[in-house]
Amino acid sequence: MRLGSRWRYFLGLFTAVGMCMLALSSQAQVYPQIQGADDEIYDLGYDSASEFQFIRVQFDSYYGRGFGFGPWSIDYPDADMNFLRGVSRLTNIRVMSDPGRLRFDDDAIFDHPFLYMLEVGQGGGIVLSPTEIENLREYLLRGGFLLIDDFWGQQQWDNFYASFSQVFPEREIIELQPDHEIFHVYYDIDGPQMIPALYRTDEYGEQGIDHASNHAILDDDGRVMVLINWNSDMGDGWEHTYHPAYPTRYANSAYRLGINYLMYSMTH
Repeated sequence: MRLGSRWRYFLGLFTAVGMCMLALSSQAQVYPQIQGADDEIYDLGYDSASEFQFIRVQFDSYYGRGFGFGPWSIDYPDADMNFLRGVSRLTNIRVMSDPGRLRFDDDAIFDHPFLYMLEVGQGGGIVLSPTEIENLREYLLRGGFLLIDDFWGQQQWDNFYASFSQVFPEREIIELQPDHEIFHVYYDIDGPQMIPALYRTDEYGEQGIDHASNHAILDDDGRVMVLINWNSDMGDGWEHTYHPAYPTRYANSAYRLGINYLMYSMTH
């Protein structure tokens, strides 16, 4: 996604996104209905003509390296693969069947307009090297989009903020209101949604929290570069789509939000 490469990528996406947006008026109010015992698990198989690959960010934390299994790998790879199935089923975007994972210091991130990371408050918070900070800043300023998911409570926020504020120390993290375009770009959603983990489905999430908020870092034109999904766990909604103990309404909310964020990243 060095600037010329980014626009070549978007030319490849133009047709699919255009078709999706033409369907907006008829689909925006439709609940996705992903989950169900009789629901087909789609064989994606679109690698040769794909337009989107789901990329998860692999990172280090203060109490553990990012290789192997750590906070970055929670819900992996089931959540990633199920989200790709949802994108394939609910939009006209052709997806790669296998998700990928990259670190911020890998220049391959510039080939992907949408990155996902989660659990940024665990293990003392994330650790970013100078190269990762520089590469991530450049990626975001050139039009990239980072979705941060699944961290809970003030302590985990403080852990996250202590490290991530190094990327854009001069930019404020703002709270997004329900009328922001990102909640209405494809599905019409009433703002942030609290999506709990498996077996925490009594209207509460981690630490007894019963509400979510979305925060963002904006570029100079007001585009959301970083979307911070605090006190909510979309990853569990994707991972447990077919689990009989996970309520359909939470899985559906996870797909609706995720697809909105993806559509926003592709069109802004």
